[in-house]
Amino acid sequence: MFNRILGTLSGRTATSIFVITGGIEWDISVPTRAAGLFGPMGEQVEVFTWLHHYEDGMKLFGFPSEHERAVFLDLMKVEGIGPKQAIKILSGISPADLSVALETSNLSALQKVSGVGPKMAQKMVLALKGRLVELDAGGNSPAPSSPWIDVVAALADMGFDRKATEASVRRLAADLPAGADIERELFRRALLDLSAGVSK
Repeated sequence: MFNRILGTLSGRTATSIFVITGGIEWDISVPTRAAGLFGPMGEQVEVFTWLHHYEDGMKLFGFPSEHERAVFLDLMKVEGIGPKQAIKILSGISPADLSVALETSNLSALQKVSGVGPKMAQKMVLALKGRLVELDAGGNSPAPSSPWIDVVAALADMGFDRKATEASVRRLAADLPAGADIERELFRRALLDLSAGVSK
Protein backbone atom coordinates (compact mmCIF):
# COMPACT_ATOMS: atom_id res chain seq x y z
CA MET A 1 0.00 0.00 0.00
CA PHE A 2 2.82 2.41 0.91
CA ASN A 3 6.28 2.09 -0.62
CA ARG A 4 7.97 5.12 0.92
CA ILE A 5 7.21 8.39 2.66
CA LEU A 6 8.95 11.67 1.86
CA GLY A 7 8.49 14.44 4.38
CA THR A 8 9.87 16.49 7.26
CA LEU A 9 11.30 14.74 10.31
CA SER A 10 9.26 16.19 13.17
CA GLY A 11 10.09 13.89 16.07
CA ARG A 12 12.06 10.88 17.20
CA THR A 13 12.05 8.35 20.04
CA ALA A 14 14.20 5.28 20.62
CA THR A 15 11.81 3.14 18.58
CA SER A 16 9.93 5.55 16.29
CA ILE A 17 10.27 8.57 14.06
CA PHE A 18 7.57 11.09 13.18
CA VAL A 19 7.33 12.47 9.66
CA ILE A 20 5.02 15.25 8.45
CA THR A 21 3.82 15.13 4.86
CA GLY A 22 0.75 16.70 3.31
CA GLY A 23 -0.55 17.91 6.67
CA ILE A 24 -0.35 14.42 8.21
CA GLU A 25 2.17 13.32 10.84
CA TRP A 26 3.13 9.67 10.50
CA ASP A 27 4.21 7.58 13.50
CA ILE A 28 6.68 5.07 12.05
CA SER A 29 8.33 2.25 14.00
CA VAL A 30 12.01 1.88 13.10
CA PRO A 31 14.94 -0.25 14.31
CA THR A 32 16.52 1.50 17.31
CA ARG A 33 19.91 1.11 15.65
CA ALA A 34 18.65 3.07 12.62
CA ALA A 35 16.65 5.79 14.39
CA GLY A 36 19.55 8.23 14.19
CA LEU A 37 20.19 7.57 10.50
CA PHE A 38 17.29 9.68 9.29
CA GLY A 39 19.07 13.00 9.73
CA PRO A 40 18.49 16.08 11.91
CA MET A 41 15.11 17.32 13.04
CA GLY A 42 13.29 19.55 10.57
CA GLU A 43 15.08 18.09 7.54
CA GLN A 44 13.53 16.24 4.62
CA VAL A 45 13.73 12.47 5.01
CA GLU A 46 12.98 9.43 2.88
CA VAL A 47 11.57 6.41 4.69
CA PHE A 48 10.96 3.04 3.03
CA THR A 49 7.88 1.60 4.66
CA TRP A 50 5.88 -1.56 5.27
CA LEU A 51 2.33 -1.52 6.63
CA HIS A 52 1.25 -4.28 9.00
CA HIS A 53 -2.46 -5.00 9.47
CA TYR A 54 -3.48 -6.73 12.68
CA GLU A 55 -6.73 -7.39 14.53
CA ASP A 56 -6.95 -4.08 16.36
CA GLY A 57 -5.47 -1.76 13.76
CA MET A 58 -2.41 -1.03 11.66
CA LYS A 59 1.27 -0.34 12.31
CA LEU A 60 3.71 1.35 9.94
CA PHE A 61 7.33 0.18 9.96
CA GLY A 62 10.09 2.22 8.35
CA PHE A 63 13.67 1.75 7.18
CA PRO A 64 16.47 4.00 5.88
CA SER A 65 16.97 1.89 2.73
CA GLU A 66 15.15 -0.55 0.45
CA HIS A 67 17.77 -3.15 1.27
CA GLU A 68 17.08 -3.01 5.01
CA ARG A 69 13.35 -3.29 4.38
CA ALA A 70 14.00 -6.35 2.18
CA VAL A 71 16.03 -7.92 5.00
CA PHE A 72 13.16 -7.19 7.41
CA LEU A 73 10.72 -8.96 5.08
CA ASP A 74 13.10 -11.90 4.71
CA LEU A 75 13.38 -12.24 8.48
CA MET A 76 9.62 -12.70 8.70
CA LYS A 77 9.92 -15.77 6.48
CA VAL A 78 11.56 -17.54 9.42
CA GLU A 79 9.14 -19.56 11.55
CA GLY A 80 8.45 -17.72 14.79
CA ILE A 81 9.54 -14.27 13.59
CA GLY A 82 6.84 -11.63 13.15
CA PRO A 83 7.13 -7.88 12.53
CA LYS A 84 7.96 -7.00 16.15
CA GLN A 85 10.67 -9.65 16.41
CA ALA A 86 12.12 -8.74 13.00
CA ILE A 87 12.39 -5.06 13.94
CA LYS A 88 13.94 -6.09 17.27
CA ILE A 89 16.58 -8.14 15.46
CA LEU A 90 17.46 -5.25 13.15
CA SER A 91 17.66 -3.02 16.23
CA GLY A 92 20.49 -5.17 17.52
CA ILE A 93 22.48 -5.89 14.36
CA SER A 94 23.02 -4.17 11.03
CA PRO A 95 21.88 -5.87 7.81
CA ALA A 96 25.52 -6.28 6.75
CA ASP A 97 26.60 -7.90 10.02
CA LEU A 98 23.48 -10.06 10.01
CA SER A 99 24.27 -11.30 6.52
CA VAL A 100 27.86 -12.11 7.47
CA ALA A 101 26.68 -14.03 10.54
CA LEU A 102 24.20 -16.00 8.45
CA GLU A 103 26.63 -16.75 5.63
CA THR A 104 29.30 -17.94 8.06
CA SER A 105 26.77 -19.78 10.28
CA ASN A 106 28.01 -17.71 13.21
CA LEU A 107 25.41 -18.74 15.78
CA SER A 108 27.17 -16.96 18.65
CA ALA A 109 26.96 -13.63 16.80
CA LEU A 110 23.25 -14.14 16.18
CA GLN A 111 22.61 -15.08 19.81
CA LYS A 112 24.08 -11.76 20.94
CA VAL A 113 20.99 -10.12 19.48
CA SER A 114 18.24 -9.64 22.07
CA GLY A 115 15.50 -12.23 21.71
CA VAL A 116 17.51 -14.65 19.57
CA GLY A 117 18.27 -17.92 21.35
CA PRO A 118 20.09 -21.03 20.10
CA LYS A 119 17.04 -22.55 18.39
CA MET A 120 16.04 -19.30 16.70
CA ALA A 121 19.62 -18.71 15.53
CA GLN A 122 19.66 -22.15 13.92
CA LYS A 123 16.29 -21.51 12.26
CA MET A 124 17.57 -18.21 10.86
CA VAL A 125 20.67 -19.82 9.35
CA LEU A 126 18.68 -22.69 7.83
CA ALA A 127 16.05 -20.37 6.37
CA LEU A 128 18.14 -17.41 5.24
CA LYS A 129 21.71 -18.47 4.52
CA GLY A 130 22.40 -17.42 0.93
CA ARG A 131 18.86 -16.11 0.50
CA LEU A 132 18.76 -12.52 1.74
CA VAL A 133 17.71 -10.28 -1.13
CA GLU A 134 18.89 -6.90 -2.33
CA LEU A 135 16.76 -4.77 -4.64
CA ASP A 136 18.39 -3.69 -7.87
CA ALA A 137 19.34 -0.08 -8.56
CA GLY A 138 15.88 0.67 -9.93
CA GLY A 139 14.16 -0.92 -6.96
CA ASN A 140 12.20 -3.21 -9.24
CA SER A 141 13.25 -6.81 -8.82
CA PRO A 142 15.22 -8.92 -6.38
CA ALA A 143 18.76 -9.99 -7.16
CA PRO A 144 21.25 -12.13 -5.24
CA SER A 145 22.50 -10.20 -2.23
CA SER A 146 26.09 -9.69 -1.25
CA PRO A 147 26.20 -10.18 2.52
CA TRP A 148 28.77 -7.39 2.63
CA ILE A 149 27.04 -4.87 0.36
CA ASP A 150 27.87 -1.88 2.59
CA VAL A 151 31.58 -2.75 2.68
CA VAL A 152 31.72 -3.31 -1.09
CA ALA A 153 29.87 -0.06 -1.77
CA ALA A 154 32.16 1.96 0.50
CA LEU A 155 35.31 0.59 -1.15
CA ALA A 156 33.88 1.05 -4.65
CA ASP A 157 33.11 4.67 -3.77
CA MET A 158 36.81 5.09 -2.93
CA GLY A 159 37.65 4.21 -6.53
CA PHE A 160 38.45 0.51 -6.34
CA ASP A 161 37.16 -1.76 -9.10
CA ARG A 162 33.84 -3.22 -7.95
CA LYS A 163 34.45 -6.77 -9.19
CA ALA A 164 37.89 -6.85 -7.57
CA THR A 165 36.38 -5.43 -4.40
CA GLU A 166 33.65 -8.09 -4.25
CA ALA A 167 36.20 -10.86 -4.81
CA SER A 168 38.49 -9.50 -2.08
CA VAL A 169 35.69 -9.05 0.43
CA ARG A 170 34.27 -12.54 -0.14
CA ARG A 171 37.71 -14.14 0.20
CA LEU A 172 38.62 -12.25 3.36
CA ALA A 173 35.23 -12.74 5.02
CA ALA A 174 35.79 -16.49 5.17
CA ASP A 175 38.82 -15.96 7.45
CA LEU A 176 37.28 -13.42 9.82
CA PRO A 177 37.17 -14.37 13.49
CA ALA A 178 33.89 -14.03 15.34
CA GLY A 179 33.61 -10.55 16.77
CA ALA A 180 31.32 -7.65 17.57
CA ASP A 181 32.38 -5.43 14.68
CA ILE A 182 32.76 -7.78 11.72
CA GLU A 183 31.92 -5.13 9.14
CA ARG A 184 34.62 -2.68 10.28
CA GLU A 185 37.33 -5.35 10.43
CA LEU A 186 36.35 -6.66 7.00
CA PHE A 187 36.53 -3.14 5.58
CA ARG A 188 40.00 -2.63 7.08
CA ARG A 189 41.37 -5.90 5.71
CA ALA A 190 39.85 -5.42 2.27
CA LEU A 191 41.23 -1.87 2.05
CA LEU A 192 44.73 -3.14 2.81
CA ASP A 193 44.34 -6.01 0.35
CA LEU A 194 43.08 -3.81 -2.48
CA SER A 195 45.67 -1.10 -1.81
CA ALA A 196 48.44 -3.69 -1.99
CA GLY A 197 47.08 -4.88 -5.33
CA VAL A 198 47.03 -1.35 -6.75
CA SER A 199 50.63 -0.70 -5.73
CA LYS A 200 51.97 -3.83 -7.45
